[in-house]
Order: sequence, then C-alpha cells, then structure tokens
Amino acid sequence: MDGNFGAFCEGGGELTASNFLRIASVLSIFNCAGHTTGVFSAPRHGAAEIAVVETMKSYHLDVMGSMRSYWDFLFGYGLSVTITLLVQAILFWQLAALAKRNLACTRAIAGLFFFNCIGIAIISWRYFFVGPTVSQLLIAACLGVAFAKTGSSAVAA
Repeated sequence: MDGNFGAFCEGGGELTASNFLRIASVLSIFNCAGHTTGVFSAPRHGAAEIAVVETMKSYHLDVMGSMRSYWDFLFGYGLSVTITLLVQAILFWQLAALAKRNLACTRAIAGLFFFNCIGIAIISWRYFFVGPTVSQLLIAACLGVAFAKTGSSAVAA
C-alpha cells in the first residue's frame, strides 16, 4: 500500500480535511447511538444498582418551582447529551461539504470542536468509562487532522 489510501478517498488522492470531517461525523453517530442505548437501558448490575435508581426516582425536590427527582435530572441530561451528539454528527457532515469550498471557514470550527472533544474525553475518563473517552479522542484526532489540513497553505479538497 502506498500510504495515500487512494482507493478509499474521494478522487483517489490523499485523505482530505473533508474526509476526516466525515469520519468524525460517523464516529459521532456511533457515539450518539451508544449513548442513547445507555440512556434507555435498565439497571444490569444487581439489587444495589436497582435500589440506587429507585431512590433517585423517589426523592423529589423543588427546583425553581418544579418538582423534580434526581432521576429526572440524570435522564434529562442523558437525553440532552444524545441530542447534542446527533447535532454534532450532522454539523461535522455539513462542515465536510463546506471544507470542499471554503477551508478558512472550516478551520476555526474544526479547531473549536477539537478542544471540545478533548475536554469531553478528559471528563469521560474521570467520571465515566473508557468507551466515550476513546470515541471522543478518535473524533478529536479526526478534527485535529482536518484542522491541520485546512491550514493557510492548504488547497481546497
């Protein structure tokens, strides 16, 4: 193999910023699907986990005039992250199309999301588990390469 991976690229040339943004989009869709599955999954780790979930569902507090449980917050935040991941995937796909026409506009957005994904990877490592950490790092890597390929000397894909 010659290192260009030409058979897998648009136009048979080197991998472009657009290619890496599309890869980031697909990885974001997988991340979204995994997160959505987790949000809607039932407790699987025994009676202690079930007791914690039931306690979270049963304890309600008044938050700015609305009665909510800790479960409401957890579930609502989970759904918010799912929606955010879906929007991120769509944005990366659209950004890939933009990269073919305007690399300068693409660069700042790719850079911003690169740092966003690095931050989420750090939070995921600290507070969650390895799956979202790895997926965020892979997405960040794609965005970092896309950012580099949209540099001032880059040519449109």
